[in-house]
Amino acid sequence: MLNPELMETILQFRKERDWEQFHTPKNLAISAALEAAELLEIFQWAKEEETASLVSRKRSEIEEEIADVFVYLLLMCHDLQIDPERAIFSKMKKNAQKYPIEKSRGKSDKYTEF
Repeated sequence: MLNPELMETILQFRKERDWEQFHTPKNLAISAALEAAELLEIFQWAKEEETASLVSRKRSEIEEEIADVFVYLLLMCHDLQIDPERAIFSKMKKNAQKYPIEKSRGKSDKYTEF
């Protein structure tokens, strides 16, 4: 179960600013995608061998963008009454069926390409 204090902090922040009116499922999904794009932007044009150094230099910025994505997704889960942990466990079960170890170990192929 998700830490109730974390969700309460997020909900209280939103309530104090009267932002719930703007947090429709569509707007939350767009916001999560936009924040994920900001996370991607940090890594844009970086060479693979530069990644470790980039992460070290921009760790705080990376953490903030990850937090932004999670906050929007957690708000969406709350508003749509989706248990994020249950949704993740369910998806992992489906992924295990789509990507059996013997066919997918060490491969990046999509399951339709096996």
